[in-house]
Amino acid sequence: MLNFARGRSQARPNRSMPIAVMEYADPKRKSNMFGKLLMAAALTALCIIMLKLSPSFSTPTHFSRHEKGVTHVLVTGGAGYIGSHAALRLLKESYRVTIVDNLSRGNIGAVKVLQELFPEPGRLQFIYADLGDPNAVDKIFSENAFDAVIHFAAVAYVGESTTDPLKYYHNITSNTLMVLKSMAAHGVGTLIYSSTCATYGEPEKMPITEETPQVAINPYGKAKKMAEDMILDFSKNSDMAIMILRYFNVIGSDPEGRLGEAPRPELREQGRISGACFDAARGIIPGIKVKGTDYKTHDGTCIRDYIDVTDLVDAHVKALQHAKPHNVGIYNVGTGKGRSVKEFVEACKKATGVDIKVEYLPRRPGDYAEVFSDPTKIRRELNWTARFTDLQESLGIAWRWQKAHRNGYSSS
Repeated sequence: MLNFARGRSQARPNRSMPIAVMEYADPKRKSNMFGKLLMAAALTALCIIMLKLSPSFSTPTHFSRHEKGVTHVLVTGGAGYIGSHAALRLLKESYRVTIVDNLSRGNIGAVKVLQELFPEPGRLQFIYADLGDPNAVDKIFSENAFDAVIHFAAVAYVGESTTDPLKYYHNITSNTLMVLKSMAAHGVGTLIYSSTCATYGEPEKMPITEETPQVAINPYGKAKKMAEDMILDFSKNSDMAIMILRYFNVIGSDPEGRLGEAPRPELREQGRISGACFDAARGIIPGIKVKGTDYKTHDGTCIRDYIDVTDLVDAHVKALQHAKPHNVGIYNVGTGKGRSVKEFVEACKKATGVDIKVEYLPRRPGDYAEVFSDPTKIRRELNWTARFTDLQESLGIAWRWQKAHRNGYSSS
């Protein structure tokens, strides 16, 4: 400890003098001291300005600190079709939301819609970043106080995965590793992982339960299965709360018409059947191509479980609310009812009022004949049930958004 007391033997240079010998301050010395103080103040101000202008300087924000009563959720892929709908629901329920997206498949227009709906400070922020960049991911977690992560970000086209498998293993499996490592390093305690029924492949028995063997038959399903395995291995030595949702074929859009599905033009060929139906109904493409008519189903076309995006988002929110430390929950998210591709096309014709031309082609590599879920477990444990199960009604809601947004979000 520093001793600031003065000893008796120590000289006192400023000790008061006898009245007859009064000492006056030197004006030159006083001026010099004032100049030094002014210079020090100027240098201090300059340093503060330079720090604030520095990229490494960050002023504390709502997003960089935990706040009692507020749950801050990182939504990866939040500019995408499903992710943007999830962000909308979270914001409506007063969650704090950070969207991270590299916009390779997402739409900045969807983010702008959300920003206009929730402009208040501390509600929503968007970060343009690639989850494949470890430095960027670590920086995001370092500068933000997340309570949970909902990991949607992924490329998700079965056909594309068979022609470019490495893209899928990198984007899905490797990027999930990046997110998981940063969550562990920065103490983020809850993960909701967006998986897929494609991890099951082509099961021998229907409907699919959570205990159905996972034997993926395409790189998309295999990459998701690898990511799941990685998460499960990590969970054995972690207290993280983890939920894995394996969902089926997503359709529909926000019932209030604020958000919809708007894939990039170059990806239309790879996209969902609903997108192809709407493009055909609007005359963007001459008709719809149905790939595969020789499957062992009642009409020869594939059978799928079509889940409305509003129901799917509800399942994610329920999973977030029920997530518990040291626990992993795995759930199928579907209606429990399969519909054939031919039935889907007929429903789309009725929803749009357009007699869509249909061209039947050979099977697409990596596809399977029949897939639909058994939602018993998620109904029992999370109290979740699909409500929007009328195929024509879901397509009709999505069609209204498509008609109002012929050029996607750019026509808003």
